[in-house]
Amino acid sequence: MSTASFLLSLSFLFLSFLSISLSQQPPKGYLIDCGATSKTVIDDREWLPDEDFISTGSSKNLTVPRLFPTFSTVRSFPLQNNIRRKFCYTARVYKGARYLVRTAYYYGGVNGVNFPSPPVFDQIVDGTFWRVVNTTEDYRKGSTSSYEAVFEAKGTTMSVCIASNTYTESDPFISSLEILLLGDSLYNTTNFDSYALILVARHSFGHNRSLISYPDDLFDRYWEPYAENVSVIASNNTPSVSGFWNIPPSKIFESALSTDQLEPLELRWPPLSLPNSTYYIALYFADNRDSMLSSSRVLHIHINEVRYMSNLEVTSAGAAVFATRWPLEGQTKITLSSAANSNASPLINAGEIFDILRLGGRTHTRDVIALTAMKSSLRNPPLDWNGDPCLPLHYTWTGITCSEGERIRVVTLNLTSMGLSGSLSSSIANLTALTGIWLGNNSLSGTIPNLSSLRLLEVLHLEDNQFNGDIPSSLGEVRSLRELFLQNNNLTGRIPDSLVGKPGLDLRTSGNQFLSPSPS
Repeated sequence: MSTASFLLSLSFLFLSFLSISLSQQPPKGYLIDCGATSKTVIDDREWLPDEDFISTGSSKNLTVPRLFPTFSTVRSFPLQNNIRRKFCYTARVYKGARYLVRTAYYYGGVNGVNFPSPPVFDQIVDGTFWRVVNTTEDYRKGSTSSYEAVFEAKGTTMSVCIASNTYTESDPFISSLEILLLGDSLYNTTNFDSYALILVARHSFGHNRSLISYPDDLFDRYWEPYAENVSVIASNNTPSVSGFWNIPPSKIFESALSTDQLEPLELRWPPLSLPNSTYYIALYFADNRDSMLSSSRVLHIHINEVRYMSNLEVTSAGAAVFATRWPLEGQTKITLSSAANSNASPLINAGEIFDILRLGGRTHTRDVIALTAMKSSLRNPPLDWNGDPCLPLHYTWTGITCSEGERIRVVTLNLTSMGLSGSLSSSIANLTALTGIWLGNNSLSGTIPNLSSLRLLEVLHLEDNQFNGDIPSSLGEVRSLRELFLQNNNLTGRIPDSLVGKPGLDLRTSGNQFLSPSPS
């Protein structure tokens, strides 16, 4: 890609002193201790057991000594014949709000001696594939693993799912889940209608002590220590973070990487090779000197020899530079050099980099609501009826097929011989894109709901259940219906005239208690 193309993809935003109310209260949201059976208070923050957020999987205790409390239990999910299945935590959220989502994992040999290495599996948010979870290398080193992303809530609930894939060799699991509300200004240059931000790296440069998090960071982001083979300088003057859109913790400005003279400062950051993608980059600066000094610190910034920013004036009040869409691949080099009018060496305090992930879409809200109501009317719905019904593509709910394109609808429902009991919710009539329903050979009871709104329905199989009451005459209004199997139920009354002798309809009603003879 040419330099001009790089620059066209770049959108910079500078420090803007905003009127932001900063609270010292813990971030709002959920701290979920997966597999735990009771609440735990850690550093004055309450971790919740996960039973109110998920209805499947099993709780398991780890026997590894000296574990941080939230890693001493896991929730484990059954692997069945390498079938792709997802198991979802669901939390109530504010629609349109931005959330930090963080998952954490420590295997601890929970799947037994036959599986000494952790399983590899997927994680999903709503209908979007987030990433593959592979904690093998961290576990070999005796370390935990965590993954972080920023998603906007598209509805009043958000689902975070653990999913087995064809490469999953033992039961997938999770140790903890955090869903934390972010301030409106954070990462607000991202189009969250279409994208999410997947954390690649977040570092406090020159900081060589423990991880910076809450309460230093009001939103409990993790700022890892980072040191290069260059000078580290300290500062007693930290800027007011209320002026930064991303509201970083003031602690990141207590140290910086710099050079002794005016020579350029080079960083190999982030400290890993990046896949070919588009990234959000935020860099943070603050002059460590007395604000009354008349000398200036002005920087040029290049990333992989491509100009990122020219003539950035860094004062004690601080500055931040954002690139909202920057293409990168492989190793990355950041070069800071002093401008001609600068009489101070370059420095840098911190940086964040995110992979920009295109969202995978969502099933039509009408269908989600209808299926959720239908699930509630069943005593034993399929275990994977959680999260988005249709997406991601290979993780649709058991028994469901969906349409393609921008408007995702449920088009068939096949739960034949699934051992279902309970009733058939009238909400099924709101699945107006359905062409086929197969619910035969279960133990469903109650009456058959009015399905006249299903104008596209061609096949309705309800045979070998325990339905009672009359056959709805409204079924005769479904012009496209060509198969109606109702045999071997407890139906009574008369077969509606609108169905008897209807051209092109294969109607089967034997094994019921009708007042008039059945046609078959």
